[in-house]
Amino acid sequence: MSAVKGLKERLRDGETILCAEGYMWELERRGFVKLGEYTPEVVLDFPERVIALHEEFVLAGSDVVQAYTYFGHREKLRSIDREEDCKSVNLKALKMARDVADKYGKLMAGGLSNTTVFEPDDPDIAGKVAEMFKEQVGWAVEGGADYMIGETFNDFQEAKLALEAIKKYGNGMPAVITLVPYTEDRTTDDVPIEEALKRLEELGADVVGLNCGRGPLTMMPLLVKARAVCKGPLAAIPNPLRTTEEQKSFQSLRDPISGKPLYPSNMTTAICHREEIQQFTQDALKLGIQYLGLCCCNSPSLFREMALTCGRDPVLGKFSPDHSKSYLFGKTTKPHREKIRSFMCGDAKDIYISSNTGPMS
Repeated sequence: MSAVKGLKERLRDGETILCAEGYMWELERRGFVKLGEYTPEVVLDFPERVIALHEEFVLAGSDVVQAYTYFGHREKLRSIDREEDCKSVNLKALKMARDVADKYGKLMAGGLSNTTVFEPDDPDIAGKVAEMFKEQVGWAVEGGADYMIGETFNDFQEAKLALEAIKKYGNGMPAVITLVPYTEDRTTDDVPIEEALKRLEELGADVVGLNCGRGPLTMMPLLVKARAVCKGPLAAIPNPLRTTEEQKSFQSLRDPISGKPLYPSNMTTAICHREEIQQFTQDALKLGIQYLGLCCCNSPSLFREMALTCGRDPVLGKFSPDHSKSYLFGKTTKPHREKIRSFMCGDAKDIYISSNTGPMS
């Protein structure tokens, strides 16, 4: 464990913690994770790519380096005939995250995720899942994690198993447990989302909340419900995707031109713009949410917007947009440049104004 200020102490002092998630999808976008399998063998096969992304998220403002162990459990690795690499994947991922966290003075988090094999009310499956969680928590302790993240649980019962494993085998590590909301406002084992979060908090989770599944617009109403019943710190980690009341989850989004489903291969069509991330961050802070981040389809440039809106000064802030220096979209009175701009933008005469917008006031 590191010597930096711990998660519990930061929460106690009213601080906001920024945690960049979304490694799987960003590494897939870069060509190093296979859609369909979603497994993290890149940790062993191209470790420098994972280290680079860790550093990019830190430079964009993340307080936490999360070890890329998502789907790094035996069941998923068995599906690609690499179960024998399970321990190596986990310990290598933890080591890389620990090294980057120590280099930049950040927290390092181990991770558990939904297993994809859980079935509600099946004791045999529950036992198998509990063993996988026990194994990964043990490796996180060995790897020096500062706390554990248990994320993207669509079943309350599986989230409860993850929390129990962290409490029992985590050597006192704090636990952040987040559920994934899809199109319904309840878990897939039929517990209302806010009630499930309340139960997890009562069972001893240090932070409870939501990650993945929904974008900023459709996650916020659930966060308001959760804030009304949960007493402690809340986590809000949406996908930076433009979900709507008609298409509440990112998996239900459709292409605005073809009408075809965007999930799972074409999600970049629906990525939020910067001002939407800024607005969500402002709304979350007003709601008193202390643990913030972005999940699938996160990128360093979008995460930087969240950090800037929180009043941070990330290293990558120096590269924030400044179109006042653009030869076309800055202030110009040269007729030919005006003509080029009109050819580019048609009737969008105000584009040079809106494109200069920084963090919202």
